[in-house]
Amino acid sequence: MDTKIESMNLDDIDSVLEISKLSFPHPWSRRSFEQELENSFATYLVAKLDNQVIGYGGMWIIIDEGHITNIAVHPDYRNRGVGDKILHEMITTCNHKKVIAMTLEVRVSNTAAQKLYSKYGFVEEGIRKKYYEDNGEDALLMWKRW
Repeated sequence: MDTKIESMNLDDIDSVLEISKLSFPHPWSRRSFEQELENSFATYLVAKLDNQVIGYGGMWIIIDEGHITNIAVHPDYRNRGVGDKILHEMITTCNHKKVIAMTLEVRVSNTAAQKLYSKYGFVEEGIRKKYYEDNGEDALLMWKRW
């Protein structure tokens, strides 16, 4: 699968919104993504196959730390390495920007995402109790440090 990773732009938002709705109990709004594209701390990427958005990921880079806000892949393209490519490009971006650590929260039940993050050197360093508003699920706090 010849997936390309590119910077997200306004033309990608309709597809990103659809993926967000299919992936999260409380998907982000159009305005949220628009604001992120205007945010100087934010970096958002899309994965495209044949010019169609099939996944996306976002993070904030503040000084020397990156905080992953979300990664999602359209259900039709999961388990094909798309999330892997997005995360790899996020880490590469952080390396170019001299980031020394990355962090994220992930649902304790989302073992597939935890496995992906662990593959890239993220380790569990804590739990945020009742982090997710939709069901009160805890979040694992994971870090990758260079």
